Amino acid sequence: MKAVAIDIGNTKVKVGSFDSGTQIEILEVSDLPSLQKVLTRLAPDRVISCSVAYSVTEQEAYLSNHDVLYMSHDTPLPLQNLYSTKETLGLDRLAAVVGAQTVGNLCDRLVIDIGTCITYDFLDRDNNYHGGAISPGIALRFKAMHDYTKRLPLIEEYDEVDLIGDSTRSAMTSGVIHGISAEIDGIISRYKQKWPDIQVILCGGGAKRFESKLKESIFASPELVLVGLNRILEYNEDKK
Repeated sequence: MKAVAIDIGNTKVKVGSFDSGTQIEILEVSDLPSLQKVLTRLAPDRVISCSVAYSVTEQEAYLSNHDVLYMSHDTPLPLQNLYSTKETLGLDRLAAVVGAQTVGNLCDRLVIDIGTCITYDFLDRDNNYHGGAISPGIALRFKAMHDYTKRLPLIEEYDEVDLIGDSTRSAMTSGVIHGISAEIDGIISRYKQKWPDIQVILCGGGAKRFESKLKESIFASPELVLVGLNRILEYNEDKK
């Protein structure tokens, strides 16, 4: 079966093409009209769409020509969801956790997704999803410093910096990038105190930036959400 997984985030739309479970192509588009053109080219048998930005009705306006599974909080999943407020849980977080099931051996897993926000999600070895944590991502931290001070600039593009910044811009960049690295290392350390053999999986748009900065050994899978969406689609196809 040729399948397409769509992850509609806050700032971009990511599309993954799969053939019998094997990842074929990953691409990004800027909006739903562009997505419509991509789907016409890919001509999938089935589509799964996950959005934190648009309702199902809004998605249907552009995807109605395809056989689509619109992911919701009622979509059957190959895990036990123990989150207490399931209706508020980001669907992309769930998809990433399902994607983590395809990585490595059966074990406890911590999924860290670095996007608009940084999310931490814990899946135990018995496939029980417990929840985790959410903190501001790179752009949000830069924007907060600019919005809540009178003189700090808004930084949208930046280069790698040393620990000690020698200008306001480099000091801000150091604070954000090294601060996030320290946060992630600290969270991983706390988890490892309770689950020493936990597998840490890094995903999202910022995964490659931080992969080499972390002290702990991790598995980087930037497209984990798309992999998880494809797994959810297969799981629901198998249940038919």
